[in-house]
Amino acid sequence: MVSMDPAIERGAARVAGGASPPRIVPRVRLPFGGLGAVRALIVPLLILALWQLTVNREFYSRGQLPAPLDVIAAGRELQDIGHLVPNVLASVERVGIGWGVGAAVAIILGLAVGFSRLIESLLAPTLDALRAVPSLAWVPLFVLWLGIGETPKLTLIALGAFFPVYTNLVSGVRQIDRKLVEVGRAYGLRGWSLTREILLPAAFPSLATGLRLGLAQAWLFLVAAELIAASRGLGFLLIDGQNSGRADIILLSILLLALLGKGTDWLLARGERRLLRWSDTFRGTA
Repeated sequence: MVSMDPAIERGAARVAGGASPPRIVPRVRLPFGGLGAVRALIVPLLILALWQLTVNREFYSRGQLPAPLDVIAAGRELQDIGHLVPNVLASVERVGIGWGVGAAVAIILGLAVGFSRLIESLLAPTLDALRAVPSLAWVPLFVLWLGIGETPKLTLIALGAFFPVYTNLVSGVRQIDRKLVEVGRAYGLRGWSLTREILLPAAFPSLATGLRLGLAQAWLFLVAAELIAASRGLGFLLIDGQNSGRADIILLSILLLALLGKGTDWLLARGERRLLRWSDTFRGTA
């Protein structure tokens, strides 16, 4: 005789005795992302409290470390004279163009290198060597070749965005199940059709990760790019704050870079989740 689980026996006995089933309490959902959004605010609020405590204890002078309200006042001051929004928009435009160009070139070369071992042997060693060159090392060369206009700035940002997208895409293509490629070839897919129908969709999770990392790198390379004789942008505000001894403007620029970087990454993450909603992957424990 097969024994039944005691919990199941107790439940069956309650049903047989006419007892009502246990009441299910609906789960309350918090607005704006629920508990995750609340958790995301914990560390920034702790940093803000520690910042204010450091100011109150006078570990540094107000000229070296202004209070959070002083940074907000600096933002209002720049806004009143019409310098805040144009500088923010200039940086956003540079990052958008540079990231778009760098990602597009990376997708083309990444698919080519991932698909063909011949192209990999020709291009991969050189690209791997260039990836190790620091961003600031390119600045004098780009100024010499491209002048001091927008072109060297956009080129440097595109270079920063290129390598994360390229590296992740090549890795994603090489991790595709070989059976998928064989099935595609059995259906007559070759070259671009095989890439479009098999390789690119199968490697899209890796590509999405590369696009987000490339966007983060684009924001990192932005400051180096705006060292090239920039007259507007958040990098320009950083240098201007340094030259004028305005720590409040320096901190304001850093906070704006952090907020813009997080905001654009959030937008990409939303798009990634929407496009990969078919993917049944582990998303972590609660």
